[in-house]
Amino acid sequence: MRPIAVLSVLGLLAATLSSQACGQPVDLEQGTRLVDVSSGWFDAGIQDGKNKLVPSVTFRITRNPGVDLSSISLNVAFRFTGEQEHSDDVFVQRVDFDGDATAPIIVRSQFGYTAEPPQTRADMLKHGSFRDMEAVVFAKQSSAQWVELLTVKIPRQLLTR
Repeated sequence: MRPIAVLSVLGLLAATLSSQACGQPVDLEQGTRLVDVSSGWFDAGIQDGKNKLVPSVTFRITRNPGVDLSSISLNVAFRFTGEQEHSDDVFVQRVDFDGDATAPIIVRSQFGYTAEPPQTRADMLKHGSFRDMEAVVFAKQSSAQWVELLTVKIPRQLLTR
């Protein structure tokens, strides 16, 4: 093959790959769904001599048939119920699809409640100063804008794993 022909083939291949990588962004609100959603307060163990509970949300993301999407980024905002200000944000750089769904995704805040022993973790959930929280799941593809996919209330349920 002549050098000019090789360069033409390589140029065509590069253009094809580039156009696929920079294709139209997917409408994530219409093209995906969060499924198998569960949440609660994870027992983060003893930290600095205190029992610690942190809000946790678990889910999978499915993509609708025909949606061309191999991965997305997530930002999960934890906030007190009824408020807009976030108490913590957890960024997940890349979530890959295996077929039409992701593996289970577990996101936990670093923010949480602590209590001196002997107060049990179950008692912590009943304490008068305990405030309910929710997790807001945002997603984006490549350099597109963040899109809110779901708001999940964090029930006063103790999670051990």
